[in-house]
Amino acid sequence: MSATTSIARLRKTNLLKPILIGGAIAGILDITSAFITGGVNVPRGIAGGLLGASARNSTGIGVWILGLAIHFFIALSAATVYCQASRMLPFLKEHFVVCGMFFGIAVFLVMYLVVMPLCAFHFKGPYALRLLIQGIVVHMLLIGLPIGWSLNRWGE
Repeated sequence: MSATTSIARLRKTNLLKPILIGGAIAGILDITSAFITGGVNVPRGIAGGLLGASARNSTGIGVWILGLAIHFFIALSAATVYCQASRMLPFLKEHFVVCGMFFGIAVFLVMYLVVMPLCAFHFKGPYALRLLIQGIVVHMLLIGLPIGWSLNRWGE
């Protein structure tokens, strides 16, 4: 099989199932972890990234739901990036444990170095070392690994 045939075959694969399943699993595991460590008002903080710091003190359910929707949008976007990248980098599917964990680190870095400083409350730290390590481990195990596994399991 030539490289051109291999790439053409990869482009025809359907990635919707691994994107939806991997993104949903990663989103559920991550928000559960956030609820355990930060309480049930974590989605209000997430919505605060779009609406500003005042959203954290909101009492309405709408802000909470918006934060949850943003959270799952980010999880599904991460799954989309990983699965689309696997079309040109097939080793992402074959070696999903290592690649998924490194992808989790990449997601963490993008969130903390790009998204959070650009959000409405411009969070740039300071960060406690324990929280940084916890965040990296959570992103590796609860985001990157489920997304990689989902691609390996359901990617065609």
